[in-house]
Amino acid sequence: MQRLSLLTRSVVFLGFALALQLGALSPGQADEGKGNGEERGNDESGSRVKRGFEIAPVPLNLHGKNRSLVGLGSYIVNAQGGCNDCHTHPSYADGGDPFQGQPEQINTKTYLAGGRVFGPIVSANITPDANGRPAGLNLSEFIATLRTGHNPNDPPGEILQVMPWPVYGKMTDRDLHAIYEYLSATPSLPDNPNPGP
Repeated sequence: MQRLSLLTRSVVFLGFALALQLGALSPGQADEGKGNGEERGNDESGSRVKRGFEIAPVPLNLHGKNRSLVGLGSYIVNAQGGCNDCHTHPSYADGGDPFQGQPEQINTKTYLAGGRVFGPIVSANITPDANGRPAGLNLSEFIATLRTGHNPNDPPGEILQVMPWPVYGKMTDRDLHAIYEYLSATPSLPDNPNPGP
């Protein structure tokens, strides 16, 4: 009987120690080792990744991309960030404007290719360039732009107007990386040839 109690206590202790160790891992650490980059152990992020793929309005090129970051980026861009509202003109396809009571249909012909006019400002094309870089920026430039409002492609000292970079800049590095990874997976499009309000 004494032996059974010691064995039972050992099993309980090992289980408790394992639970503490797993709880101490960050979601990124818990995800390490899974071959395709899918998240595990973090249901909230996993469901956002899944939902991101469900709502992506365009076909995605996942070759060489972190699938988990692409899905999360789609969720942020399409369900939280409202990027389509400013970076696609018009935002909705003919007959697909939910504000007119129509079933939503994103305008995929100019999806994120810019062209929304705000006074003298025209929103930028944030689809990948010929080198696969969203808005022509590498990852560090992209994150710095969203944190500071300074786009390295603009004249020195110029700060992005209209773009809510002070809000997006508060996101975690992982979220900003996810947005970048998603944008790099979207189709590359030329600048919107028909800008408008």
